[in-house]
Amino acid sequence: MLTSGSQSHTIQQCEHDLRRELGPAATGIIDFSPGRRAQYSGDASNYRVVPAGVVTPRTVDDVVRTVRVCYRHGVPLVARGGGTSVAGNAITEGVVLDLSKHLNRILEINHEGGWARVEPGVVLDDLRAAAAPHGLTFGPDPSTHSRCTLGGMIGNDACGSHSVAWGRTSDNVIELDVVLADGTQMTVGQHTSAEIDDIIASGGERGRVFAQLRTLVDRHRAEIRLELARFPRQVSGYPLHYLLPENRFDLAKALVGTEGTCAIVVSATVRLVRTPPQRCLAVMGFPSAVAAAEAVPDILRARPLAVEGMDRALVDSAQQKSTRHLDAIEQLPPGKSWLYIEIGGETAAAAETAARAVVAQLSDHSTNSVVVAKPSAQRQLWRIREDGAGLATRLPDGSEAWPGWEDAAVPPENLAAYLREFEDLMHRHRRRGVIYGHFGDGCLHVRIDFPLAAEDGSQQFRQFMQQACELVVRHGGSFSGEHGDGRARAEFLPLMYSPAIMEAFSEFKAIFDPEDRLNPGVVVRPRPIDADLRVQPRRSLDITPMFSYEHDDGDMTAALRRCVGVGKCRTQHSAGVMCPSYQVTRDEKDSTRGRARVLNEMLGGGVIEDGWKSTEVRDALDLCLSCKGCSHDCPTQVDMATYKSEFLHHHYRRRLRPASHYSMGWLPLWARLARTAPRLVNAVTSSPAAGVLKRFGGIAPERSIPPFALESFSTWFRTRPATPGAGSRGTVLLWVDSFGNALNPGPLRAATEVLEEIGFRVVVPPGTQCCGLTWITTGQLDVARRVQRRALKAITPQLDEVSAVVGIEPSCTATLRTDLPDLLAGHPIAKRLAHMTKTFAETIRELAPDWQPPRLPIKTLRQTHCHQHAVMGDQADSWLLTRMGVDDTKLNSGCCGLAGNFGFEKDHYDVSVAAGERVLLPAVRAAEDTVRVLADGFSCHTQIKQGAHRHTHHLAELVREAHQTPTTPPER
Repeated sequence: MLTSGSQSHTIQQCEHDLRRELGPAATGIIDFSPGRRAQYSGDASNYRVVPAGVVTPRTVDDVVRTVRVCYRHGVPLVARGGGTSVAGNAITEGVVLDLSKHLNRILEINHEGGWARVEPGVVLDDLRAAAAPHGLTFGPDPSTHSRCTLGGMIGNDACGSHSVAWGRTSDNVIELDVVLADGTQMTVGQHTSAEIDDIIASGGERGRVFAQLRTLVDRHRAEIRLELARFPRQVSGYPLHYLLPENRFDLAKALVGTEGTCAIVVSATVRLVRTPPQRCLAVMGFPSAVAAAEAVPDILRARPLAVEGMDRALVDSAQQKSTRHLDAIEQLPPGKSWLYIEIGGETAAAAETAARAVVAQLSDHSTNSVVVAKPSAQRQLWRIREDGAGLATRLPDGSEAWPGWEDAAVPPENLAAYLREFEDLMHRHRRRGVIYGHFGDGCLHVRIDFPLAAEDGSQQFRQFMQQACELVVRHGGSFSGEHGDGRARAEFLPLMYSPAIMEAFSEFKAIFDPEDRLNPGVVVRPRPIDADLRVQPRRSLDITPMFSYEHDDGDMTAALRRCVGVGKCRTQHSAGVMCPSYQVTRDEKDSTRGRARVLNEMLGGGVIEDGWKSTEVRDALDLCLSCKGCSHDCPTQVDMATYKSEFLHHHYRRRLRPASHYSMGWLPLWARLARTAPRLVNAVTSSPAAGVLKRFGGIAPERSIPPFALESFSTWFRTRPATPGAGSRGTVLLWVDSFGNALNPGPLRAATEVLEEIGFRVVVPPGTQCCGLTWITTGQLDVARRVQRRALKAITPQLDEVSAVVGIEPSCTATLRTDLPDLLAGHPIAKRLAHMTKTFAETIRELAPDWQPPRLPIKTLRQTHCHQHAVMGDQADSWLLTRMGVDDTKLNSGCCGLAGNFGFEKDHYDVSVAAGERVLLPAVRAAEDTVRVLADGFSCHTQIKQGAHRHTHHLAELVREAHQTPTTPPER
């Protein structure tokens, strides 16, 4: 290993020389710290290799200098984009060159010529968005399109759902600018024989490369023609067929799919294709995946844009893990396996007619079908398929499933026979899996329940993989159909190719990288497939977790294994919440995946050696907003907010905490005290003395301290006159949250009045109760438990007489639904309370569905609180606003950026504001004065008030306004 003995000295010298060579540019882009190494210790594969260090170059010159220094010291190097490789081809024990953070510009789009020139870190969706106004797109579209980079796609020869129409990445690459292992730069593309003669004659390193390549092709021409490019998804090995004369010696295409083992791409010119103006989706149900595969040859005759398949296990996983897929699942026709068949057309009617014609022609295969013409419904269905890599990591019964046999492809006409034998192989090995993938190309993705954590787990994995490779060869297929061979399959390439072709691969690699510096252990001289597995029996940190981790059998390590690296947390333009800090910094450290990697290394006794006292883990979690977005938006349901609270609890146990943990972590107590003299407190917090309070409380000086209400909600509730007629619909308990009670009682008052108007009797908990949220987010879990037990004891006598517990503050409502039963697992009342807790809108929809609110013909701009998005959803809110006749626009803005205590803490202010400025604050400022801004969460309300200077409303206040009930204006 590079991290031991004299090799450790080599790494130190390499780092020293890198800093000297890059000069001032080295600051911030060279990082050999344990935390950074942990973040890059994995990709989306089964493998774990801790790098020596990470470089995030800002310029091509930075790349060249880094390559030259590593070459001089003999340090391996791997270029990395989104890090979503499932074959283990984006990890190394040397230096990781992350090209995604800075080298991400679209340099040119030529819409007349139909091409674009991009840097390697450009995210696919960004290129597609830039090309879309011209009616163009980049054809290959893997399911990771929201975060995968063009450089990574070139490295793996990515394909995606539409390759039946638009081909692989190699089919769409025109020219590449590359850097070789010694730092040599060159531009490659198609070359005529005369051009090659001139290049060779010119001499130099470029002349040497071309001369040796010509010799290689001349020596292996027959084997290349016989064994390569036999069918569209043959991606395994190197694509040497592009060097044949009939392919005009296309060196750019020949370097696509070489997995970073031959050259580093620093810019690419790629072909753009015209997209049909309209699309329609036909979904067909089949009794089995084999039956679906049998229909594929007939479907392909209709020249569809895509033919994608998935089985019942994937749908069951989607149904169990999240409510966001339920509407789409309801659209699926009967079956145990489904094919998505996408058809294009010049008009929506033409596309739909063509789709119905395809379904009619396939009636012999299946009569279970639906034709989905509405674009929004199509997107819902595609989301299930695109989340497949994450959804498939847990089988419907909760068992873990892993990649490995993730990518095999056979000619489409052989797919049914192959799949039938593959299912027999699974049965013989007593393995289960989730099957989905690109049926139209004969390419399957399968996540399998390999027992990697068992003592003989790696042996079982190896035996299965070898037999699976032998099986795919018998059916004329390829181990890799789009992801590359990497560490997962390259060892068995000799089963697929002759010794002559294997020799040609080695020669090709040596021409570009004779000393094996670039991504060693991949394709040529590969590591054994069972080496470097990240899940295996090894030392784990001995802990007694505070949370129950119920879905992971109480095992925090298993919970963290949910992060398999699919990288959805790196999405920049998401309609969800995850991950707000990464969207601001674009730093792997601040992604959910990066944090999970660091925590994994800590718990597994890896490169993070300080356990719970680790500053590297503390720093990695520092910019986590505890927004809970990942618990919903991550397809594997990673819950970083919970893991952060767990870590902070252990990290600061019996130690001095940051000042903000005492000021904002104990906010419910301070709010209770402030209620005794709110005028005095407000006078102090709005005076020059506030600066001193902020400094001692760890609060950002730029933040204003929200004023306390002159009359708390609890005082108002106790002293108000009784409402006649309330109770005809039963009794509900209104949860009086600390924020609403002391700081913003207007929503609680409005909710009380509306619920009583509907016919409910409203009661509140005795005394002053709290859900414990602020103690949870600051990791003071012992206190949180005490507070929660006290609250449960107080309200237990009331639960028998109420139909629901109504939460008005979304964060507190979410805490009662999730965190409270998780922290108090085994408490007889905790789960009961969680099941009874509903939002204001849910209460009306579920307990008074026949009630018709007065109409309110206004326009609203709605910000959904991140905890509501993650835990409760906002479907009930939309239902209620529709019934009121409100013209509602929901902002897809993600987290507001304030997130409770996070945005008030002095070291987080800039990130907090930047998160708000991405979408939310500009949209609110741009809204007309007549548009009402809806923001139920106190954090959202505060961020908007301080950042956009606009008044916000709670949904309950809007409903009360519709009633035109004369009330005292709510205090703000």
